[in-house]
This record gives sequence, C-alpha cells and structure tokens, in this order.
Amino acid sequence: MTEQAILEIRNLNKSFGHTFANQNVSLSLKKGEIRGFAGENGSGKSTLSSMICGIQQPDSGEMLLNGKQYVPKSPQQANEAGVAMVVQELGIVGTLPVYMNMFLGKMEPFIKGGLVQLKQMEREAGKQLEKWGFSNIPLTCSAQQLSIEQRKIIELVRALSGNPQLLVLDEITQALSHDNRQKLYGIMKEFVAAGNTIFMITHDIDEMIVLSDYITVLRDGQVVDTVECTADFTADELKKLMIGREINAQYYCRSAESRYRDDVVLKVEDLEVAGKLSHISFDLHAGEILGVCGLSDAGIHTLGKALFRMEEHTLGRVTAKGEEIRKSADIVRTKGAFLSKDRDDDGLMLSANIRENIFLPSAKSKAGPLGFISPKQVSELARNASEKFEIKSSGLGHIVKRLSGGNKQKVNLSRWLIRDLDYIILDCPTRGVDIGVKAYIYSVMNRAKESGMAILLISDELTEAIGMSDNIMVMKNGEVVRTLNRDEGFSEEAIIEVML
Repeated sequence: MTEQAILEIRNLNKSFGHTFANQNVSLSLKKGEIRGFAGENGSGKSTLSSMICGIQQPDSGEMLLNGKQYVPKSPQQANEAGVAMVVQELGIVGTLPVYMNMFLGKMEPFIKGGLVQLKQMEREAGKQLEKWGFSNIPLTCSAQQLSIEQRKIIELVRALSGNPQLLVLDEITQALSHDNRQKLYGIMKEFVAAGNTIFMITHDIDEMIVLSDYITVLRDGQVVDTVECTADFTADELKKLMIGREINAQYYCRSAESRYRDDVVLKVEDLEVAGKLSHISFDLHAGEILGVCGLSDAGIHTLGKALFRMEEHTLGRVTAKGEEIRKSADIVRTKGAFLSKDRDDDGLMLSANIRENIFLPSAKSKAGPLGFISPKQVSELARNASEKFEIKSSGLGHIVKRLSGGNKQKVNLSRWLIRDLDYIILDCPTRGVDIGVKAYIYSVMNRAKESGMAILLISDELTEAIGMSDNIMVMKNGEVVRTLNRDEGFSEEAIIEVML
C-alpha cells in the first residue's frame, strides 16, 4: 500500500443467495483523486459502495482506511471514520423537515439538557446549504414536498457537512438539472483539491471520463480493469470494457429531420400551476417526440405532473383527441400514460413483485364481466412483458425494490408500453440506467414513434433531448420561452443560451 492511499480493498466478496454481487474485488484509492466506477446495471457497483459505507457487510475480504483495518457496521460508523455517501435511491425521511434530514444520525451537537435545540439545528442547516451554494432550498417544509433534485441536494450537503475524507457519490448527477450539475462539478474539484477523495458512480459516460482521474470497470461483480483517463481514452473504449462487446453508438433518432403526422393527439392550452407554471400551450402530434428542457427552477418536471393532474391548483385545458383531461384516470382512459422522474414514489410498488407491478395498469381492461381476473392471464401478460423488455431477475416473483435501477425502469416502462397507447409522458426515462439499458429504451421510443405514438420527453440531459426529439420546448421560470425544430438543427450551446 502506497503512502498516498486512503482506501484499499482486498478480495471483497458479497452474495445474495446464489447470486454473487461482488467477487474478489480488489482496488486502491489515492488521496486527492476522483475514481470513476463503471459497469452495467447489476454489475455490483452499488453493492460495493454500500459495503464501503457500512450499509452492508462483506461475506469475506478486507478493507483498509488510511492503512488501518476498516470494518464499518453502519453508515454512522463510516461517517465517524470520515466516509460519507450519497446513495442511488433516495435516503431521506419524507415526513421530517429539511433541516432535520440534514443532521439525521448526527444530532448530538444540538442536544442540551436532554432536549434537541431545533432552532440551532435549523440555523446550522441554513449555513451548510449557503456554504455549498444551495441557499434557495426551504428549511422548514417536509422533505417529501421537495423535488427529487432538491432531495438529492439535501443528501449531498448532509454528506459534505461531516467533513469527510472519502465521499461516495452513487448516481447523483442524473437527478440534477444542467445548472446544478455545474455546481456539483465545482464542489467536486474543490473537495479533491483539499486532499480528499471521491468514489463516483455515474451512467453518464462522457461525464465520468471528463471528471475522473481513473476509472475502475466492474462486470458481473468482478473488476475487469482500471484505466487512466488520458486525453486519448474514448467513450467507446469504456463502453466496450463495461459490456464486453462493441455497442452501436447510433442509438438516438437517426433522422436529421423532424418526422411526424399532422393529427394532434394531446393539446395543451394555457396550463397554469400557481407559482410554478404560467400560460403553457403546445400541441403534441402522432409520431412526434417533443422534448422539454430547462434549468432547475424552470418547471419542466412540474409540467409532467400537472398534465397528469398530480399538481394542486392547476388551471387551463388539456385534451386528448378532443376529450378533456380533468383527472389522472382520464389519461389512462384516453390511451395515455405518465412515467414520473421519481419512479420509486410515483410509479412502482417497491414491495410488490414484478408480476403485480406489470399487471396493475392493465387490471381493469383484463377483468371479466364479474371482475374476475385469471391468475394464468396475469402471469402470461407479465411473462410476455418481462421477456419483451429483457428484464433481468430471478423470476416474476422477484420483489421490485431488489432490482437494479435499470431493471426497475424496464418494469416501469413495460407495464405501460404493453398497452395500446396513443401518447406517453416520459419524465427522465433513462435516469439511473446504464448505457446498454439507455440504448434499449431509446430503441423502444423509436419503435413507438414509428408506430404513431406521441411522446412528451422531459429530460435533464441535453444530449438525450437533442438526440431523440423532433422539437424541443425550452422552459424558463415556469414558461415556454422558445421551441426549436430539428430541421433547423439542435446544439447544446443554442439550448443553454435560451435556458439562461
């Protein structure tokens, strides 16, 4: 072990039943480096990071932190040793206010005479948010009222507030909008410049190469290689290491021109949400992919929820083929669907199995005259969807919360796309999935577009919106400020200029 090493992992193993999540994983992290960690969904990245942070314990092997034996039995023990983590799935308590979430497990400094000094805690939370450039987040509202992006920021600042020497970031960037990603990049540079270390998992290949000093690649639970991010190291080389084969880079929409039909499937007129959206109007056509982009406060995710009637105080008129949408059930009735950015809270039933999650949206249409549904029919529909969408699991009885992020999203997509849909609202459909699953989702979208389905694509990733959309609506401060057309040519620079 070199003098500079902060963490050394030796032959770490972890299995769940007969499935190996990590096999003989060995690696060493130096002080002051950003180490990228790449691999497909299910390759064992999150399992390894959870063992580093005390969430899970290895079956065998050892870890050394600053040359000393490191055996964290809980995240709190990891924090005390100087290791902090922002987990892939949301790690906050929704019913507690923001300032209390900031100090979960670290409330001792605020306890005096056996009582928790809440005002002092609130003030300190405000100082921490301001220190890292996020002072616009309200402190006293319950965390469940925040957007998924704001909740991720709370987790990030909570991790930083303990002054860790090793920070583990598991899929944080895909929850962030363009402006907050830029803030995060600045924080990361400042953090490692002080001699600390970052262990980063992200499915954004280009981002990982730009930010990392080295990248360790995991495949089927084993370390395949560790490569230095030199100027000539390419995304295609990394993808091949991750997947074990060449992957076709042309997975976006291949047409240089916008192509869709004239008939309007979804019409939105003067949509408003008090304090969030103002005078949103647009037409979504059959066979069109309409992208929606904007910065963190632009309201793009509010738009998706408002269309699905999940936002209170919504005004304006939304019609699907002439039928007015007044409640969520009307979306389903008019052959539409909505996939929220927050699939865990707004989409999937995490404690239920794959069979139940896939069948639920189709239950009403498949029920007999007396409301009876054949168990055989349920299994057949779920099996067909699972096979068609290549969901990797131990079977239809596999509990959804135990799936990787990519397979969760496949379940989420398949349960709607097995239906005969006219339109679908997709809010960040590739968040938290690897390059292979991304390519698969894009191919599904392209096939749906060709069949005439209308798609509203809300995305925090400009490359995704540019690659897939016929038209892109750019939002700012809750309003549509400009709509760009594929025929005119898209560019990140032009979109960012409008967003700002």
